[in-house]
Amino acid sequence: MKSIKDQENLSQKKVLLRLDLNVPLKKGLITDQTRIDKILPIINFLLSKNSRIIVVSHVGRPKGEKNSSLSLKPICKILEKKINRRVNLISDDVFQLKKEDLFKNKDDEIIFLENIRFYREEEKNDPSFAKQLASLADLFVNDAFSCSHRAHASLCKITEFLPSFAGLQLEAELSALKKVTSEIKKPVTCIIGGSKISTKIGIIKNLIPKFDNIIIVGGMANNILNHKGNQIGKSIKEENCEKIINEIFETSKQHSCSIIFPVDVLVGKNLNSVSKAKELNEIEEDDLILDIGPKTINIIQRVIENSETVLWNGPAGYFENPNFAIGSYEIANAIVKKNKNKPIYSVLGGGDTVALVNEIKLIKNFNFVSTAGGAFLEYLEGKDLPGIKALS
Repeated sequence: MKSIKDQENLSQKKVLLRLDLNVPLKKGLITDQTRIDKILPIINFLLSKNSRIIVVSHVGRPKGEKNSSLSLKPICKILEKKINRRVNLISDDVFQLKKEDLFKNKDDEIIFLENIRFYREEEKNDPSFAKQLASLADLFVNDAFSCSHRAHASLCKITEFLPSFAGLQLEAELSALKKVTSEIKKPVTCIIGGSKISTKIGIIKNLIPKFDNIIIVGGMANNILNHKGNQIGKSIKEENCEKIINEIFETSKQHSCSIIFPVDVLVGKNLNSVSKAKELNEIEEDDLILDIGPKTINIIQRVIENSETVLWNGPAGYFENPNFAIGSYEIANAIVKKNKNKPIYSVLGGGDTVALVNEIKLIKNFNFVSTAGGAFLEYLEGKDLPGIKALS
C-alpha cells in the first residue's frame, strides 16, 4: 500500500480525495465536528504541496436519490472557517463533469462533489461510475478508513483507473489497530454497544478468542436478555439470533472469555421518557430498555479497573436523551479514571461513541480515537476491508 506522504511532485496535481464526512446532522446543523477535524491533516498536507483537491464523501443514507437535507453544504462552510480557504461545492451531475471544467479559476484549491450517495452507482461499486470519477483527477487518495469496509465505487473500483494512495488518517488508524492486535497487553476488554445488532453480533463470536472480556450493552444486549428468558417489553430486538447467541456462549467457554451483559436496566415508556431503574424481573410489556442500570455500571467499572487494554465501540444506551446517557458517561469516566491511576491502552471507535465522549470533553484521555464503527470491528476481527485491499 503506497502512502501519499511518499509521493513526489504533487504540485498542481488534481487529487480525488475520498473522505468520511458523515457527520451527525440535526435540522441541518452539525452536532459533532470530530470527523471534520480528522480530515484537516490531509487537507493541509495537500495544500502545502500545492495540489488541487476534489473531495468525495457522503452524508447519511439517501439511497441513490438527491436529498437537500443531506447536502455537504454545511460541511463546506465549517471547513472554510477551519482552514481559512474558499471551498467550492459542485452540485452538477457527476456524469456531465469534465476534468477541464474544474479549477478554471486559478485561486480554486478545494472542490467538493455533492453527496456521492446521491448516485445509485456508488453503492453498487459500478465500474463506469468509478471511471467517470477517475477521469476528473490525476491520482486517488483514500483517507476514509471508517468507510473502507464498504465495497463502493469511490473506495474500491476507482483504484483500477488511477494511481492510488493511502491518506494520513487512514494510515494512523491502521497503525493504532495493528498495535492493538499485535502488541496487545492482557487482560483485554472489548465493550460493544449500539443498536446495529445484526452487523455486530456475529463479529462478537470471532473476537472471543482474542479477548478476555466482552461486554455487550445497548440494543444488542436485549437479544441476550431475551434469550436468557427475560421480558424485554417493547425494546429493540433482532429476530433469529438464538443459534448465534448459543454459539457465542459456547465459544466463550472454550476460550475462557467472559461475556458480560446487563443485570439491571433503565427503562422508559417512550424515547422521551424520564428513566427508571429496574431489575430484569421487573420489566413490563410496555417498557423500553434504553440504558444499563447502576448494578451493571458497577460490574463494568470493576472489569475496566482490572484491564490493561480497553476497546469501546457503541453507546450503552439511547444517549440522545440525557436520561439514558448515564451508562455511556460512566463507562467513559471509568476508562479515564483507570488511565490516570495506572495507564492502559484505550481505543475509542464509532461515530456515535466519539460524539458522546466529545460532548463530555473526555476524548483527549483516550490513546486513540477512531470515527470508524463497522470498519473498526471488522479489522479487529481479521477481515479484509475492501477499501484497504483495493489500495494494495
